[in-house]
Amino acid sequence: MGGRGDWGTGRQGGQKEISPSSALSSPSPHPPLSPSPYFPLPNTSPIVAEVSRLLAPKIDQKLQDLPEIGVRKAITLGERLGLYTVRDLLYYFPRDHIDYARQVSIRELQGGETVTIVAKVKSCNCYVSPRNKKLMILDIQLQDNTGKIKVSRFFAGTRFTSRGWQETLKRRYAEGSIIAACGLVKGSKYGLTLDNPELEVLAQPGDPIESLNIGRIVPIYTLSEGVAANVVRQAVIAALPSAAHMKDPLPSGLRQKYDLMELKDAIANIHFPKDSDILKVARRRLVFDEFFYLQLSLLQRQHQARAIQTSAILAPKGELIEQFHKILPFKLTGAQTRVVNDILNDLQKPAPMNRLVQGDVGSGKTVVAVIAIIAAIQSGYQAALMAPTEVLSEQHYRKLVSWFNLLHLPVELLTGSTKAAKRRQIHAQLATGELPLLVGTHALIQDPVIFHRLGLVVIDEQHRFGVQQRARLQQKGEQPHVLTMTATPIPRTLALTIHGDLDVSQIDELPPGRQKIQTTMLTSKERTQAYDLIRREIVQGRQVYVVLPLVEESEKLDLRSAVEEHQKLQESIFPEFSVGLLHGRMSSADKDEAISKFRDRQTQILVSTTVVEVGVDIPNATVMLIENAERFGLSQLHQLRGRVGRGAAQSYCLLMSNSRSPDAEARLKVLEQSQDGFFISEMDMRFRGPGEVLGTRQSGVPDFTLASLVEDEEVLLLARQAAEKVIEIDATLERWYLMKEELKYRYERLMGGSILT
Repeated sequence: MGGRGDWGTGRQGGQKEISPSSALSSPSPHPPLSPSPYFPLPNTSPIVAEVSRLLAPKIDQKLQDLPEIGVRKAITLGERLGLYTVRDLLYYFPRDHIDYARQVSIRELQGGETVTIVAKVKSCNCYVSPRNKKLMILDIQLQDNTGKIKVSRFFAGTRFTSRGWQETLKRRYAEGSIIAACGLVKGSKYGLTLDNPELEVLAQPGDPIESLNIGRIVPIYTLSEGVAANVVRQAVIAALPSAAHMKDPLPSGLRQKYDLMELKDAIANIHFPKDSDILKVARRRLVFDEFFYLQLSLLQRQHQARAIQTSAILAPKGELIEQFHKILPFKLTGAQTRVVNDILNDLQKPAPMNRLVQGDVGSGKTVVAVIAIIAAIQSGYQAALMAPTEVLSEQHYRKLVSWFNLLHLPVELLTGSTKAAKRRQIHAQLATGELPLLVGTHALIQDPVIFHRLGLVVIDEQHRFGVQQRARLQQKGEQPHVLTMTATPIPRTLALTIHGDLDVSQIDELPPGRQKIQTTMLTSKERTQAYDLIRREIVQGRQVYVVLPLVEESEKLDLRSAVEEHQKLQESIFPEFSVGLLHGRMSSADKDEAISKFRDRQTQILVSTTVVEVGVDIPNATVMLIENAERFGLSQLHQLRGRVGRGAAQSYCLLMSNSRSPDAEARLKVLEQSQDGFFISEMDMRFRGPGEVLGTRQSGVPDFTLASLVEDEEVLLLARQAAEKVIEIDATLERWYLMKEELKYRYERLMGGSILT
């Protein structure tokens, strides 16, 4: 098998290796843990080491069985944080760390540094804030042999304002006691101080600081009400000895190739690292694991899909495809031709195609999909094209009718608005095979829809459908080929994460002759300029979109609503023109009427919500005015901008915003400076995070504990490479038992269901 020379066999930790035999005995690229009060290493004596191993808590042991935790704390950790076993606790990684390791004298304090000082309490005072009766303030005067400093701690909540709690604090920080204080040095009206510092009383002056917080890099965990930070830290320390005896699921050769710390060391150092350098190395290993097992599952699913046989082996050439090329009034771009070849090659294979085509607004994805559809029809099969909205479905249907009429091929549209009689007719023609192509919304997946011989499924804007919805359409045939499309370019890391089991083709070239859309940010003070441009374009016979985020005026949000704006523009601003209204709450008939009037130029201005984001293709529209533009994501703004610039005339996009947020301004500047959808999607993910880029939280983006698709792209690509190599050698993972078990644990138990099914 290709590349097998890089992966020999051997045994370590109870599993076969995939590394060369020379690597099996190679030393780890990372040093072992240094002894610490949090994770003491076993004594080098074999007897002591064996006793330590036997006494260490097992990875699946319940927390209540650990003496240091007990039943009461275990119940709290389980109910409040979902931590029930030693493994749960070890993998409850800190959300952040604070470096309290640097100890200085009061005289050495400098603003902006995080430090620890050890000093004597000169006075301690507790009082309730005069401005907030639920806030208690603790003021402590500290002194060492170099100077004095005042520090304050704040306790919010009525339980902290009681006289009893105040007396407890005064006793804890009594005059003359020695305490360690650590935090960020900042200025105050009293001079330098520590910002809400960590405080700990030391037993006696001069004693070493034995603390979970002071003088250390401190782990910061996500907490819940009723769970103190030290409770979690103490619990983690109780569980850490078991990490020393964990077997690493990743073979040593793989770890060495990708310069990865051993798992047991990574887990110990992600919780209590001795320094920031080793913390970075530990985090990198654990981030790699998160990406690796996800990619392994996606590639395993892809391997399983390719092993399935399809009955639809389609012909890439034929008279129908030749005729279609002849009736097109343009030639395909180089990118379109490349993607068409990818698809036609897939259609000839015995395994069903599962390909995603992503391309920028106006890149010509529909034409590519039609060639695939015609390949299915000329091979004696039926095809289905499903889109998320009626507007988009109707747009596809209208375009297909214009082409298929010339090819003498029937095509029908099925949506929620289709009349019962027409619906029955479509069902009958599908079942007999008389109808070769059906376009529609999720109505296509309903039970009465039965295809005679479905060979190809095309899904547009596929991320707007759920996994089950897509699967139900595929089940209408016997393992049909599947082509999915999206006009929302996806960053590479995001595509690997949610589409790692698909073959991906990109149409990264726009048809010739497309003019750059002039994009400009405006404030309400410049609204007159926008209206002047709109009036000038309409006088020249052009049309205009005005897009708003809301349908009706909101009392809570200071946003311009579509209904109110429509009335204002029609009655006060542009009474000489016809202004239409389109939003999602309208009936299908009213939507169709609004779009038809705009398409037929009966209305010059269309006020709309984001329902026009996809599927409305009016080449005569040259101005897109977007109100409250800061409320939209960059990718969505780019999609909206794509509604203009579809004809030969110069087009304009006006981003109206009154936001004073520097972040909002920076985001909108990206739209001003770039028309590259792939670049814009990358920037969108950096600004908003991957969970929002696709416009929905339920877009299939997994929740990572440590990994970031923005910051850890390099590690993701390495993890993908490693997973590909593993699948190439043994897709069943039988030779790597621990790896297989780890994959099963992560994606069956932790995700509530196997990602492989």
